[in-house]
Amino acid sequence: MSSEPNILVTAPAVSFRSRTESGMFALGLYCAAHFFIDLYSSALGAFQPILVDKLGLSLTQAGLLGAMMTFSGSFVQPAYGFLSDRYHSKLFTALAPAVAGIFISLIVRANSFYMALACVAVGAAGIASFHPQASARATLGIERHRGRWMAVFISSGSVGLALGPTFFSAVITAFGTDRAYIALVPGVLMTVVLLAFLKSGPRSDSAGKRLDLAPLVAVWKPLTVLYMLVFLRSAVQIVYGQFLPLYLHRERGLSLVDSSLALTIYLMCGAVGGFLGGNLADRFGGRRIILFSMIACVPFLALFFYTTGWISIASLAVGGLMLLFTVPVNVVMAQELAPAQAGTVSALMMGFAWGFAGLIFIPLTGFIAEHSSLQFALSILTIYPLIGFFLTLLLPKTHASEIRAAS
Repeated sequence: MSSEPNILVTAPAVSFRSRTESGMFALGLYCAAHFFIDLYSSALGAFQPILVDKLGLSLTQAGLLGAMMTFSGSFVQPAYGFLSDRYHSKLFTALAPAVAGIFISLIVRANSFYMALACVAVGAAGIASFHPQASARATLGIERHRGRWMAVFISSGSVGLALGPTFFSAVITAFGTDRAYIALVPGVLMTVVLLAFLKSGPRSDSAGKRLDLAPLVAVWKPLTVLYMLVFLRSAVQIVYGQFLPLYLHRERGLSLVDSSLALTIYLMCGAVGGFLGGNLADRFGGRRIILFSMIACVPFLALFFYTTGWISIASLAVGGLMLLFTVPVNVVMAQELAPAQAGTVSALMMGFAWGFAGLIFIPLTGFIAEHSSLQFALSILTIYPLIGFFLTLLLPKTHASEIRAAS
């Protein structure tokens, strides 16, 4: 057991109208919903080749669809976090799987670029609506090992993200492109379950009032460090997710199937990494886990680019596992710093950081690759976790409650 104070120590328990509004049953509902939400969030990659052929899209238009998914599904999440913190309606979470499932599954039925763009925008809005509130409420009422259970919640989404391309490819193969809308069924059923069993969250005294920025301002320094750490990690994570199959196919000569399989392995190991990181943070402290993650992933990611065969893919898998150790850790640390604005800070640490990193680094990496190679453009990203290691040293070693009190 580490002697380092654990910043993940649970904040004072929130008063609930009923203990059944939270706890393990609610966590199970949130995890199931998170799986399907992130399953839909990875659908566009499977649909892109179909849309390019069907609608005659240019690569620029295909990229704009991806940009819209990032913007509407991730970048604007803080707005939904603010609204969910203010109104506390379960509909932000409960309606999200149906909205995402219906509109994203209908993308392949679009008869023009602009119709496809509209389907992406609305479907991704369901994804954005879900994450802030669900991240804030998933572990409410669980008084021990919040890092562990937050890791379970986040890993459930990571598994959905990893399986999404395979799921939608299977649906298209089984039912054909014109009937791929059948993929909406799980999302609609998930919404029915959430509406039936998910209770409304506890209403605080701030419900319906303007967001109080004072608690956020009081802890702006550690929050900024945490945000930058998520931003740097996401730059690697999201760019690899976008370009790995293309890189492996074009510059290493792997088949499309093997290239996609490598991406699935990378994403699945990331899901395992998030689960392990949350558990280890409960024992050793979040700050130490972030330090380890940022420095330990670098040699493995570098080894991936400068080796071949199974050693290269194994290095990618281990590097992805260690890189994503920090996903639940960052979220819970931020929630503990500003518990009254848990939805807002969850959105900042997840959707906004992810979306901002994607909007900047996906086109930037493509530009660099056009003037050099994907090997070079992707490999230079390994410097960001190294920067993150030194940035983590700025995080305080004290409890979140002590940081708030000192502020």
